[in-house]
Formats: sequence, structure tokens, C-alpha cells
Amino acid sequence: MTGMASNSLYNQAIIEEAKAAVGSGTIETPHVSVRCDNPLCGDRITLEALGNNGHLAEVAHRTRGCLLTRAAASIAARHARNLDTAGIEAALQQLDELLSGNKPLKEVWPELAIFRPVASVRSRQDCVRLPLQALSLALAKLGKTSNP
Repeated sequence: MTGMASNSLYNQAIIEEAKAAVGSGTIETPHVSVRCDNPLCGDRITLEALGNNGHLAEVAHRTRGCLLTRAAASIAARHARNLDTAGIEAALQQLDELLSGNKPLKEVWPELAIFRPVASVRSRQDCVRLPLQALSLALAKLGKTSNP
């Protein structure tokens, strides 16, 4: 990747979101804990969650990865409270439409628009998806447990 492509990929909004690190940390006694890895680049997110009637009540994450993964984790954590399976599916659909270069039909998480430059760099798209996939996995796991 050239320096110019790298500069446009890591725009100021992505840098600021990664620095914000919303939700970074742990939960003392989580109902579920999931880990998602990107084997191509080594990014990893460990997400802990508390659930309440099929919704996420609280999430925390430990994210080791590039700016894209860290920024996406921050956005995901910001939107996690009260999120259900339909909500994360809508966010993933919005992200997939955005990363395919299309205008999303519905913007459920407007902040995802900061990742528009990633549409032209296919090899980095999984970095952005990883935290949302972790939320989806946590919700699925919550649905299979007897925890609230």
C-alpha cells in the first residue's frame, strides 16, 4: 500500500475514534465472553457482555489491532447498550453496504461512515467487521445461556 492510500485510509475521524476507545476494559462478572481473531493481520477483540432479556445491557472489550479495528470497537461499544440481534444485523448490513461501495439503505449507526475509504481496500475490511462480529457472537451466546 502506498503512503497516500494509507493516509486516506486512516483519516482523522478514524484516528480520533480509535483514541476514544469507548468500552475499553473488562466486566468483573460477565454473562458471556467471546474472542474474535483476524488471522490475516493478527487483530483480536475479546468482548465481555452482560445481557438482559435478549439485549446487551453492558459490554467491555480488550482490542489488540490496527486503528480500523480499534475505531470500529469503540463505535460498536457506544451502540451496544440495549442492542439485540436485529440491531446488530442492521448495523452489519449497513457496514457491508458501505464497504461494498454502495450507499447504505439505512444508516443505523451514522458513525460507520468514517470507514467509507476502506471500501477500496478489500484486505482491510475484515478489520472493521471484527468488533461487530464479536457483538453478534456475544448476542448469540447470550441467547444460549440461562443468564438474563
